[in-house]
This record gives sequence, structure tokens and C-alpha cells, in this order.
Amino acid sequence: MTRRPEDLRSHQWYGTDGLRSFSHRARTRQLGYLPEEHLGKPVIAILNTWSDINPCHVHLRDRAQAVKRGVWQAGGFPLEFPVSTLSETFQKPTPMLYRNMLAMETEELLRSYPVDGAVLMGGCDKSTPALLMGAASVDLPTVFVPAGPMLPGHWRNEVLGSGTDMWKYWDDKRAGLIGDCEMHELESGLARSPGHCMTMGTASTLTAAAEALGVTVPGASSIPAVDSGHDRMAAKAGMTIVDLVHRDRKLSAVLTAEAFEDAVTTVLGLGGSTNAVIHLIAMAGRAGVRLTLDDFDRIARTVPVLANVRPGGRTYLMEDFHFAGGLPGFLSRIPDLLHLDRPTVSHDTMREQIAGAQVHNDDVIRPRDNPVAREGGVAVLRGNLCPDGAVIKHISAEPHLLKHTGPAVVFDDYRTMQRTINDPALEITADSVLVLRNAGPKGGPGMPEYGMLPIPDHLLKQGVRDMVRISDARMSGTSYGACVLHVAPESYIGGPLALVRTGDLITLDVEARTLHLNVDDEELDRRRAEWTPPPTRYERGYGALYNEQITQADTGCDFEFLARPGKVADPYAG
Repeated sequence: MTRRPEDLRSHQWYGTDGLRSFSHRARTRQLGYLPEEHLGKPVIAILNTWSDINPCHVHLRDRAQAVKRGVWQAGGFPLEFPVSTLSETFQKPTPMLYRNMLAMETEELLRSYPVDGAVLMGGCDKSTPALLMGAASVDLPTVFVPAGPMLPGHWRNEVLGSGTDMWKYWDDKRAGLIGDCEMHELESGLARSPGHCMTMGTASTLTAAAEALGVTVPGASSIPAVDSGHDRMAAKAGMTIVDLVHRDRKLSAVLTAEAFEDAVTTVLGLGGSTNAVIHLIAMAGRAGVRLTLDDFDRIARTVPVLANVRPGGRTYLMEDFHFAGGLPGFLSRIPDLLHLDRPTVSHDTMREQIAGAQVHNDDVIRPRDNPVAREGGVAVLRGNLCPDGAVIKHISAEPHLLKHTGPAVVFDDYRTMQRTINDPALEITADSVLVLRNAGPKGGPGMPEYGMLPIPDHLLKQGVRDMVRISDARMSGTSYGACVLHVAPESYIGGPLALVRTGDLITLDVEARTLHLNVDDEELDRRRAEWTPPPTRYERGYGALYNEQITQADTGCDFEFLARPGKVADPYAG
């Protein structure tokens, strides 16, 4: 079906007889376009997060040309828009502080310009949820183009996983097992090409979630960034968006409650990043779908971990996953756990989308009778230390720590922790529970990835590689260990984590899904009465807006004024 030109949203800008339409057409001539190149055709916005400072997206400048090629081939008119890049590596204090800013930019850009459909180009951790959150709030036909994982790393005879092996070898250096020469070699071998992390970190987790939601072309999420197949996928996305505009299939038709349940199932079955919990809750909220921590815990008990991809798995990387069948192959192993009759951007049903999908390596994508883990890779904890919830990626922790009681060693902020973690006066042992506070959404600020607290040097030299660590921070999806994260409410606003004192006993019991501070209620009430709020992080600017509007981790860390229900009318273009 081809929509009539007068039915297109862009017609309001280009197709009327008024002065404004005359001006819009004249200015489009100024851009160098002929009338027959764009008039009456679907106008497609290509939102590109490329920049020189984002190694995950540095190839997207070229991929945008492939998207344009596909749009032209399908009879559309592509326009590329630069948007915030959110470089996970370089942006401080954390790109999580700016996720909602990119979401706002995406929403307002799509609403305010003569756009009939959108192609979103991202992949580095926060860019995927930010782009989809903003697009969901506008609700145009939309396709997401994942940036793709980088090539596997190499060092001497080792295959390296970005992030995951960074943490591993940095601890080896601190333990005295390797030196500066080896670290210099590792710098050049850890990340060998454009693309996001090639482990099942946050980036790969969220692009897989996007594919599971149905907003990418099939198989898109695992194609290596530098593979020619990635160029072809981008062109296919350009063709697909024009078709979606003609069929008037808006993003709301794809981002259903069933789609989000399937995305949660996918994330848990992949052994994916804990960060996906926050982002999927926020994305669902923008789509008008209620998703909670309880949904994650409920689904986790029904889905096995089948992806043997680091760090949740022990062996493979994303390129292996791709050639083993990618996400279509993975989903073909759990069809009974999915809602297969919902639409995607490419097919009328997810059932059609994964029909014929196969797995080509049973060790990379495991069969159901030989899983990496019997339950999904994330557990949701409750208790007097986290009344609104906390999460742990228990499949990447040492098993003996999943039920543990130990004395707390408390750090009030990340800088203090960095400065004092090796202080002998703290008397930290392998049984200690390291507690970091004031690292949440407001306290961080921005909830940085501080949750994988470093193990003290003296314990590393004794061979200790994991400890129970608790914080209101997040953790990189490439990280591992017995790290309890996203404690809510956060300590900065007076959550129970603010009341913990060094020496208090804390009990973690993952099987029972509990996290308990072993201090009686009367003592906690006394401490609460003595607690005083920390100083304000920001007195003005975007940071002040963030501090006023940010919600807690259990509700997605969106801005309250963006997450609330309500409609925004299209602008008058005449």
C-alpha cells in the first residue's frame, strides 16, 4: 500500500498553498534538491549518533549513507540529523546523566521537523534506550539500526573481550602478576575496530533487546560493525522504514506489553547486563506499558541462560554468537516463552520473523537441556536494605558468595573509596561486605558504573577475585562479580543504605532473593533521625533539572515530566 502524498505528515510542511509551504519548498531548493526528489515522498529522518569521540559509533557516518541508499531505493527522501553521541568511554561523570537529554532531543527533533518516519542509529550503552524512549513519545514509524559489536580483541595467544578482560587484567596488574609491558600491549589489542563492546555487555544486551522488541530488521543486533553485512543491514533498514510509512505502522504498534515481556525474556536468557533492567523499564514507560522489577524476577524464574557469551557465559564473544545463529537462532530455542503473534517492523508477526531460524553451534547458543544456567541471569532482591529493590547478576558471581553474611566496610563516595580501599586500618578481609553509597541517580550524580568496587590489593595477591559488594550505583555490563546494584531508594535521598555503618552485619541470600541489614528497627530509627541530607550537586543548568526530575532506579531513572502520561500535539506548520 502506498499512501497518498496528502496523507503524509510532511505534506503539512510542503504540500499546501500557503506562504509557509512556499518558504519550505524554496529553502529545500536552497539545499540543492529538485522538487521531484522529495515532493510527495515519505521524508525519513536518520538520527545519527556518530562522532569523533565515540569509538562505538565512529563508523556510523558511513552507515548513514547505506541507510540513505535504502531510503532512495524504496522511494523515500532521507534527511540526516546529528544528535548527541553519548560516548560510554569518555563522557563524565557518566553518559547515564545525559540519556534523558538525548531522549528529549530525539522526541523534539522528530516532532518539530517535516518527518514521516525515522531511522535511529545507535548502540553504545545509553544511546539505544535514549533514542527509543524519545521516538516512542512521538510515535512515528521507526526502525533502529544497531551499531554492531567490534571485532574480538587479541593479545599474544588470548582472545580478549572488551571491558571484561580490562577488569581481569587490571586486577592481575594490581596483584603483581603482569607488568607495564603487558599492559601496554593490551592497550593495543583490547579494542581492534569500530563498534561497541563484543561481550554481552550493556550495548549488546540492549541492541538484542531492541531486536527482540521488533524494532530492527531480523538478525541486526549481532552483525559485527565492520562486516559488509552491516552495510547491507543498514540499507535494508532504509527500505523498511519507507514501507512502514506507507503502511502507517507506528512504533506503538510494535512496542506492546507483549514485546516488552519478550525483551525481558531475551535479556535474561542471554545472561545480559543489569543495566537493561533500568532501561527497559524506562522504555516501556514511554510506550505506555507498565514494567516492574517484579516482572524481571518472575520471568527470570522461567527462562534458562542459553548464551555462552562472556561475561555471563565463560567462552565466546558476539561474533561467535552471530555466526552461531544470532538472535533469531537464540529465539528459535525459546518459542514457547515468547509472544509470537505480535508485529515487528519487518513482519506481521514475530513468528514469521524467526521462521526457519537455526542454531549452528550448540556450545555458543546452548540447547534447553544444557543451559549455561537454569534461571535467568539477573535476580531481584528485596529487604530492609533495599525496600524498593536491588539487582544482582548472580550468574557472574562466585557461587559461594550467593549466600553470605559479613561485616560492612562503608565508603561515603567513590573518590574516598579509591583513596582508602587499600588502607590496612580498614581491616578488609575476604568476608567483608564492601558498601558504596551516594552513587545513585542523584548522588552519583547520574548513577555511574561504580558498582564493581575494586578488591583491595592485598586480597588480590592472596588470590581473592570476588567479594560481596553493595551500592546504589550501576555496573558495566562487561563486569562480573557478586555485586548488588541499583539499591533503591538511594542513599543520597535517605534510603536505608545511608544508615549502614562499618561493622554492621549484612546478609545476602540470592536464592531467597533477600538483602538484609542485621540491625534492629529501633537502632535504624535512631540513625535515621540523625541523618542529614548531603549538599546539592548542582545549583543551575541541566544538572539542576536532572536533580529535580530524575526518578529512582526501580522506576527507570526517567524524568518525571517526560514519564508522565499525556499527549503532545503536532506543531502547526502553516
